[in-house]
Amino acid sequence: MSVGASTVQARSGLRHGEAVALMVAVTLMWSIAGVVTRQLDHAASFEVTFWRSFFTLLSLLVLLPLAQGRAVFTRLRQGGPVLWLSGACWSVMFTAFMLALTLTTVANVLITLALGPLMTALVARALIGHRIAARTWAAIALAGVGIGWMYGSQLSGGRWLGTLVALCVPVAGAINWTVSQRAQAHGHRVDLLPALLIGAALSTLVTLPLALPFQATASDMAWLALLGLVQLAIPCALSVLCARVLKAPELSLLALLEVIFGIAWAWLGAGEAPQAQVLIGGALVLAALTVNELLGLYARA
Repeated sequence: MSVGASTVQARSGLRHGEAVALMVAVTLMWSIAGVVTRQLDHAASFEVTFWRSFFTLLSLLVLLPLAQGRAVFTRLRQGGPVLWLSGACWSVMFTAFMLALTLTTVANVLITLALGPLMTALVARALIGHRIAARTWAAIALAGVGIGWMYGSQLSGGRWLGTLVALCVPVAGAINWTVSQRAQAHGHRVDLLPALLIGAALSTLVTLPLALPFQATASDMAWLALLGLVQLAIPCALSVLCARVLKAPELSLLALLEVIFGIAWAWLGAGEAPQAQVLIGGALVLAALTVNELLGLYARA
């Protein structure tokens, strides 16, 4: 093991194998969003988004001081504009994800979200001049064909709006990563855990007036509290720890499990079988991402 890897491991407290196992658990927790949303009785659209963000905010207000002490609130005050921009990106991701789930199928949303690594490559190229490898350009083209196939099949079904909203998630994620990398290159490290807290707070504030009047039942509230704690707050915090040990291609590959798990949960738990066009388009996207990340791991090795 290299000295650098030993240092990262000591800082995070995780070994590589433990980080891999933890990231698999993270994707399992992330993947329940679709099937849980389908269990709601009356809550819809912005109300779903508000309560999920609200319960996420409450969970993080408890979890972050336990993990980092009260110093986490000091970092909020001293984080500067980069931290708040990162929080704004998280807010867009939290809000757009849940809105998309209320507008289209779970499979459409998750496959669109899987474009994150390729979208990040394009945004990093545009904003900070990162070079894009030929294999990544090929992956972007193939994934584009897959998304185009999915999008074309939805024009007649009226579900294109949900896919368009879902696209906001990988775009915001790409901007978040690029801004963080640029800040780090200039000697300013962005702590993503306080940024998560900011994102949950902003999403809660923005969606509150749009969520009124509340219609959620007691059962809905229980499901949404589960989403806030188990589907978002805990796995997002754990994924930040995993990112300190795992390489970017490893994280991207493991994150693809969310697509498989999420579609399976929605199929088995809510009877939401994906359409053939979605499966074909999704297969192209996942194939492009998998090959690109595997080649990236090989190149680094």
